[in-house]
Amino acid sequence: MRRSHDWMIGFDADDTLWHNERFFRLTQERFAALLADHVDDAARTGLDDRLLAAERRNLGRYGYGIKGFTLSMIETAIEATEGAVPARVISDILDAGKEMLEHPIELLPHARAAVEALAGQAEIVLVTKGDLLDQERKLAQSGLGELFDAVEIVSEKTPQVYGRIFGRHGRAHSMMVGNSLRSDVIPALEAGGWGVHVPQGTVWPIEHAERPEGHPRFREIAHLGALAGLLDTLP
Repeated sequence: MRRSHDWMIGFDADDTLWHNERFFRLTQERFAALLADHVDDAARTGLDDRLLAAERRNLGRYGYGIKGFTLSMIETAIEATEGAVPARVISDILDAGKEMLEHPIELLPHARAAVEALAGQAEIVLVTKGDLLDQERKLAQSGLGELFDAVEIVSEKTPQVYGRIFGRHGRAHSMMVGNSLRSDVIPALEAGGWGVHVPQGTVWPIEHAERPEGHPRFREIAHLGALAGLLDTLP
C-alpha cells in the first residue's frame, strides 16, 4: 500500500457502517398490512411497485431518507385506495415513519474496528447522502463520530460531488468504501478514485447497478474486516 497519509478514505454510512435497509423493508411490510383491508387484490399485489414508483418520482422533491419514504407511503396509500384511505391509516403510517427516525443505531460487524484501524493513518471521511438531521442523529448515536476527520452529507452522490470532495481533502489518492455500486463505487471511480464494494443484505432497487468488472480501481470485499488487508495489496 502507498503511504497511508497520502490517502483520503471515504466511508458510506447506511448499510455500510450500520443497518438501514432492513428497517425500510420491515416498515414496508407494515405499510402493506395497514392497507390490506382497504385495497382490492390487484392493488394489493402491485403495492410494492406502486410505492417504488412514488419514491422514484419524489426523490427530486424530498431527497433520500425516512421522511421522503413516509411521504411516498402516504401518497401511495391515497392513490391505491382512490382517496378512500381512512385518516387512522394515515396516522399509523406517520407513526411508522416516526418510529424509524427514533430507531437505535446498530453497527454492522467490523464497522468500528475498520474505521479505528485507519483513523490517524489516513484521512477518514464519512460521505453519506440523505436528510441532514437524520444522518447527524445516526452518526451521533453510532459512537463513531470522533473517529472521522470530516463529515460530508450530500443530497446526491455523483462523479462531480466526489470530485469536489476528493479535491477538497487534497490527498494524493482517494477511495470510497460502501455497499452501493450505484452511489458509492461507480461515481467514485468516474471521479478518479478507488471504489470498494462491500455487499450488505438486500439492496434498494433504486440503488441497483451493474458491477464495473475489469475496472483497475474497483475492488470488492466480503466485509469491512477485510479492508485493511485489501489496502496492503494496492499498488
